[in-house]
Amino acid sequence: MALTKQANRLKIKRRIRKNILGTKEKPRMSVYRSNKNIFVQIIDDIDGVTFVSASSLSKDISEKKEITKKEQASIVGKLIAEKAIQAGIKEVVFDRNGYLYHGRVKTLADAARENGLKL
Repeated sequence: MALTKQANRLKIKRRIRKNILGTKEKPRMSVYRSNKNIFVQIIDDIDGVTFVSASSLSKDISEKKEITKKEQASIVGKLIAEKAIQAGIKEVVFDRNGYLYHGRVKTLADAARENGLKL
């Protein structure tokens, strides 16, 4: 019996999350991708605290009407890197949340790296 796309992603997500843990020194950067938007959070899993978050729903990104989803992901990556550095976070563990490291997820990670965040 073949797995559905969602079931396969959840299976990959569980396999990844077994090995990834965010701490205060090196928090987890979790990416969620919907059909229209992209969301990212920097999380301390031990205390259950979200330090910073960013999404394509923020005002400065959602006002730009004629941009592609990859451009949105790039702007969100830049935004999360700036917020993380302001919060004193320089290094994170990247959690792609079961998505392939490809397309928007890769663009977001590259933009975060270019703006000073170490993944």
